[in-house]
Amino acid sequence: MPTLNSDMVVAAPNATFGLPEALRGIYAGAGGPSRLVRIVGLPVASEIALTGQPITAQRAKELNIINRISSSQETVVDEALKLASGIANISPDAAIVTRAALRESLENGSVERATQITHERYNEPLQVGENAMEGLKAFAEKRKPNWKPSKL
Repeated sequence: MPTLNSDMVVAAPNATFGLPEALRGIYAGAGGPSRLVRIVGLPVASEIALTGQPITAQRAKELNIINRISSSQETVVDEALKLASGIANISPDAAIVTRAALRESLENGSVERATQITHERYNEPLQVGENAMEGLKAFAEKRKPNWKPSKL
């Protein structure tokens, strides 16, 4: 299930998701089971991975595997672009560090360690970067920030 390593997913209404490897005598060795159990818990992950049966887009949304279901097959890209445009409005530096913190938290068993790793890697360059200064200045001046390309 490639969606398990995606940051956000907009799916078509007729999309299905699953880990069918067990039906073929193998297992999902690219991290799918580990990520799935962290997202949905052991009982549900066990059912999905051990039966190999696909789940609907609606069920995937209920389980927080995907973010949204588009209104139609034809609108998937437009709806994904709309979601992405919200991210494009924030500081590129903040996006990079926030995403890194989220991914580190998913992959690391310890909240404290994940936070420490992100802090050690990004805190200083983020705080002294021109985008942090621009964001604070724009906030004080009640205007939209003029973000610069990230240098992180």
